Amino acid sequence: MSQPSQSKQILYFSAAFGAGGLLSLMVLFNGTLAAYGSLFFASWVPHLTGTVAALLFLIILRPKRAEVKRPPLWVYLGGVSGAVTVMLTSATLNSALALSGTIALGLAGQMVFSLFADMRGLFGLPQRTPLRRDYMALALIIAGSLVLIFFGSGA
Repeated sequence: MSQPSQSKQILYFSAAFGAGGLLSLMVLFNGTLAAYGSLFFASWVPHLTGTVAALLFLIILRPKRAEVKRPPLWVYLGGVSGAVTVMLTSATLNSALALSGTIALGLAGQMVFSLFADMRGLFGLPQRTPLRRDYMALALIIAGSLVLIFFGSGA
């Protein structure tokens, strides 16, 4: 696999960083919605509005399919994990964790699962042995999460 150009790498990093900001907004919006309704309602509304938005994007942009063949059936479970994620983050946002603690622990959970998935080559990923820097990054994320939660201004 060839390395992307410097400008493409900056674009990819910026997109990933922006997605993290959007994820924080999503958790805030969904948690606020849960405070006025229920966890199921807070999951149903964003998935409905997301479906409408995705359909509009499909109609307007008309993207071409990347692959002609059908994807494996397990990829459709992303909606289930998304619904459960919305409910769990909506619940924790309205707890003592607040937005920053919810996002910090969520990031730690993503790192743990990602390292495990890389090690095992889950879901068709190339198998990769985590490096020392991966474990150091995980330790720093967990330490930062704990500092944020236990020594933050809300404690």
